[in-house]
Amino acid sequence: MILEIQVKLHVAHLTYTNTKIAMSLFCLVHGAFQGAWCWDLLIPHLEAQGHKTVAMDLPIEDASASLSQFADVVIKALPKTDDDIVLVGHSMAGTVIPLVAQAHKVRQLVFLTALIPYPGTSTIDQFSHNLDAASLKALNYEPKDLSQLAKFDDEPDMFNPVSVGRDFSDEAVLIEIFYNDCQLDVMHWALAKRRSQQSLAYIFEINPLKSLPNVECKYILCTDDRIISPAWSRYAAHKRLGVDAIELPGGHCPHLSRPADLALVLTNRT
Repeated sequence: MILEIQVKLHVAHLTYTNTKIAMSLFCLVHGAFQGAWCWDLLIPHLEAQGHKTVAMDLPIEDASASLSQFADVVIKALPKTDDDIVLVGHSMAGTVIPLVAQAHKVRQLVFLTALIPYPGTSTIDQFSHNLDAASLKALNYEPKDLSQLAKFDDEPDMFNPVSVGRDFSDEAVLIEIFYNDCQLDVMHWALAKRRSQQSLAYIFEINPLKSLPNVECKYILCTDDRIISPAWSRYAAHKRLGVDAIELPGGHCPHLSRPADLALVLTNRT
């Protein structure tokens, strides 16, 4: 199935007409447990419209890798000659792409079923009030002064309860949480390609941003996401980015389960 899609889209790209549309470079930044491979089904849909793409492997197997190191890997993958760059960050990578935009000119940030960083805080700072004492202890987290975290009290739970405390190195959990709406051949392919997520910077590191970059933003949520709560995504997209989230059906990885639909949303400039 995967090969058939790629062949058909390659043919579509070769027969692409000379219709004048704005061409962008889509820089695709993967989330936890994934790699550059996870964009393989989306890329042909973007390139069939004449857009360029670039993807990279973040050093997630390195337990010491920081958010800034992740951002540096993305920056090194970007060509210096393109000025119409759309930076797409999936899930974990929502904490990375604003750091890239701070150092490299981009036209748009796209948060794809993604975390949105809050400058000067870690992700766990933002949702610690949703966890009980035993869970916080298991995470080896020492709560900050509650007055510093009160600004997050009105937010919906960031994570879907079904995902909290689960072992994402377990294949059965990945099937249930990550790839539940993928076709079977895509699911098996993704499981075979999965990587070990050792860096937890996206959870525990205090984000070094002073403020979110002044760049056009788009947020895409999936209504059946079993990782990031759709209610939180709607709230945070509006509160932090000043945009209404675009909603797609399905689970946490639309680049694998519905790449054609995702490509249409990504390339729509309205």
